[in-house]
Amino acid sequence: MRLSWVQPEDLLTHELVAARDLGKDVSRVTWKWLDAGGSLAATPAGASATPASPQLHALADRLMEALDEQPMPVSPGEPDDLDGIRALWKNVPEFPARHDFDRVHSAWVGRAAGCVLGKPVEKIPREGIREILSASGQWPLRGYISGAGVPAEVTARWPWNRRSAPTSLAEPLAAGVSEGTPEDDDLNYTLLALRLVERAGRDFTSEDVAQAWLDELPAGRVFTAERIAYRNLLLGYTPPATATRGNPFREWIGAQIRADLYGWIHPGRPDLAAAAAYRDAVVSHVRAGVYGAMWVAALSSAALTADSVEAVLDAGESVLPPVSRFAHAVMDGRDLATHGDSWESVVDGVYALYGKHHWVHVLPNAALVAAALAYFGGDFAASVCGVVTAGCDTDSNGATVGAITGALAGKVPPEWSGPLRDTVRTSIPGSDRVTFTELAERTLRMSR
Repeated sequence: MRLSWVQPEDLLTHELVAARDLGKDVSRVTWKWLDAGGSLAATPAGASATPASPQLHALADRLMEALDEQPMPVSPGEPDDLDGIRALWKNVPEFPARHDFDRVHSAWVGRAAGCVLGKPVEKIPREGIREILSASGQWPLRGYISGAGVPAEVTARWPWNRRSAPTSLAEPLAAGVSEGTPEDDDLNYTLLALRLVERAGRDFTSEDVAQAWLDELPAGRVFTAERIAYRNLLLGYTPPATATRGNPFREWIGAQIRADLYGWIHPGRPDLAAAAAYRDAVVSHVRAGVYGAMWVAALSSAALTADSVEAVLDAGESVLPPVSRFAHAVMDGRDLATHGDSWESVVDGVYALYGKHHWVHVLPNAALVAAALAYFGGDFAASVCGVVTAGCDTDSNGATVGAITGALAGKVPPEWSGPLRDTVRTSIPGSDRVTFTELAERTLRMSR
């Protein structure tokens, strides 16, 4: 057994990148690692194929501790505290209160549909997704991905996501293999957030979030930054130290995928939604990772009440530190979409700017989400298909875009909602097979 996202030799290669991005001096650690025979090639998956020797394993552990001991340099444009972030806000909009069942229900269903669309091709790069779809007559993508007609040599070159394909391709969806929406961590977190605010109230604390994880999240269903934070909780650390101890994934996408519910319980109040998302995000993330959660929460809040995708995007940008790397990423994505002559050229532009990052890092993913929302103008099918075929974290981006466009329209097309049977499967105890209708009703109660 080789557990992913925790091996020191794999964490160190990612930490050298993450620490440098945050302004730490990594030169001495880098040379010590290279001198001992270590590699700087960061694995794209959760664990390298071959375990390190016991000596390298132990050295990587010590070097991770050495990097942890370096304080994170202060960046005036990227504050860590909520008050510092709020001090940089300008013109955060407030929309008329609206408690609309159809919009909330469509946000839930849209999130699930977009997530399921991206699940079979998660971890497959953009060029692989294009080859799969082109080889099977599904390009341009218009619906759930079919496994039929994909040549064997193509699936050998670009294998489906092993865990997701049996439940999330068009054929098992139509057959009702999962009896509803297949389980996924992107949906587990949304459901867990609802249970959290039902129990602790809308003024929950980061400690409440941490306790909810320990009480209700199976350890095997958390990944990247969340897996490290979970481990840190078990070691006795408390937030926000849980986000920084041995965590090279602290600016990846994890907190961004947990934030939708905080917008849905604060319809029309992006400021309150962002503050709630902050309290959740700091359990596992810092800076760009935290800003991603605040951005999605603000987008989700506005999507329940606004009348245009432009207003939604404006609301999302309003809660960001304006000169932060994250703000630049979403503004770049939006700008590329505004001036692009095709979706493929827009995606090319995003990769030119942010393609150096890991496919789970928050910056390229946020740029793609912003670009898809802006380019397709809120059209549900075009937006989710566009963002999924762009690669990176396909199921997470599909979920975010699906939730926002579903909420904005107040409906999800029946060809997308029908196969989900208004039901979600989950590994959250006591919540399996709950309906989206019930979840929307519970969300509305919390929003009032």
